[in-house]
Amino acid sequence: MNQETSFTGECVLLGSTSTVGPATIYVRDGKVVRIVNEYLPQGATFDAGPRLLMAGVVDSHVHINQPGRTQWEGVVTASRAAASGGVTTIIDMPLNCIPSTVTVDAYEQKRESFADGMWVDVGTWGGVVPGNADSLVPMLAEGARGFKCFLCDSGVDEFPPVDEAQLREAMTELKRASGMLMFHAEMETGATVNKADDPTDYTTFLNSRPPAMEVKAIDLVVKMCREFATVPCHIVHLSAADALPAIRAAKAEGLPLTVETCFHYLTISAEEVPTSSTEYKCCPPIRGQSNRDLLWEAVLDGTIDFVVSDHSPCTPDLKLHPCCGGKIAHGATEGDFVSAWGGIASVGIGLPLLWTEGRRRGLSLQDVTRLICERTAKHAGLSDRKGRIAVGLDADFVVWDPEEDNCIDAEKLHFRNKLTPYHERSCKGLVYQTIVRGSTAYDLSLVGEGSDLEKAFSYQPCGQWIDSPIYRSDN
Repeated sequence: MNQETSFTGECVLLGSTSTVGPATIYVRDGKVVRIVNEYLPQGATFDAGPRLLMAGVVDSHVHINQPGRTQWEGVVTASRAAASGGVTTIIDMPLNCIPSTVTVDAYEQKRESFADGMWVDVGTWGGVVPGNADSLVPMLAEGARGFKCFLCDSGVDEFPPVDEAQLREAMTELKRASGMLMFHAEMETGATVNKADDPTDYTTFLNSRPPAMEVKAIDLVVKMCREFATVPCHIVHLSAADALPAIRAAKAEGLPLTVETCFHYLTISAEEVPTSSTEYKCCPPIRGQSNRDLLWEAVLDGTIDFVVSDHSPCTPDLKLHPCCGGKIAHGATEGDFVSAWGGIASVGIGLPLLWTEGRRRGLSLQDVTRLICERTAKHAGLSDRKGRIAVGLDADFVVWDPEEDNCIDAEKLHFRNKLTPYHERSCKGLVYQTIVRGSTAYDLSLVGEGSDLEKAFSYQPCGQWIDSPIYRSDN
């Protein structure tokens, strides 16, 4: 039996319904065993002092791309990047890895490949593609947290979209086990790229992915959610505010529908995207300022349930970007938004991004922990283990200073490919320590002035593969 350890601080936030105040948290075998509402630094294993200690962030939408495309990312770099930003759990998406996670065998290949090293806890979603309905319930039994499908081209051949008949087949299987189905909610509407327009102008790409694509897809999601009322449905990376009325109506009807948006949709507007800056490209796209304001209203009123990174990196050459050693292929156009890979790299930097933008709009620290800790943990079926600081839950903590200036420097980020729209962005909030089940995975205080940032990470990885039973709760 491991020795009991203690974590204390003057400013501790146990959860979204708590106030910030002094507390000491006692931990044994990676679990919280008791909490005292006092600051007790004498003899403590770890003293956060005046910095904020709260539950570790759970990022339930990350593309790790392993196995198969580790030149894009990998579990070591993704999990270290997560740890550097206070993220203690990441849930991997089923595509962009090879093979896609659409069978039990592919699930097992991913799990085995992640033995390379996880600095935070890692789980995975499975995928729904044409013809794999019989694999869904067996994947749930192995530990997949739920499933994702596309209603339009995914961008990779090995993860094709599904039509309504194939959705019905998959949802019939998921109904047997109450498995969740998540939707990349865009459908073709006939919108195309105007070839007369400049492909290095962001508006050219933006106009080719209008809000109507999301609205059409979400109408189908609501229809299927109503038909299969015991299958939880989820809309990933909502971008178009035009879809909010349909979402609000579905929720008012009592349908089991949840919705996420992403840090980039809340912190960047289309008007800000520079010419040829393909690091800003993603699908669905970043839209205009008025759209962003409406998304924020939906976050604050609870229509949007939580916020994730949708970390989806690739190599600079696929972004048609010359930075970081990227080489532009012969015949390609540098900075071509239409042809570049769509995806934004951001795992581990969401906490200061959300806090900086949100505090201007009335977001509280309690809101932060609700949006990126509690509800993301619940979404992944982990609210019995993660998302709050409470007796019986995993001792996953982040220690950070919400008032400290933080200028994001791409060269100091820890994911594999450093191309990100957040380079040189000024934020409030700096992470100092990340604790995963009672072990310190990241400690910025170990890095001296001008020294190697790698010194901040634990020598041995602290993370584990997540295959625990899915926990569903109405709370």
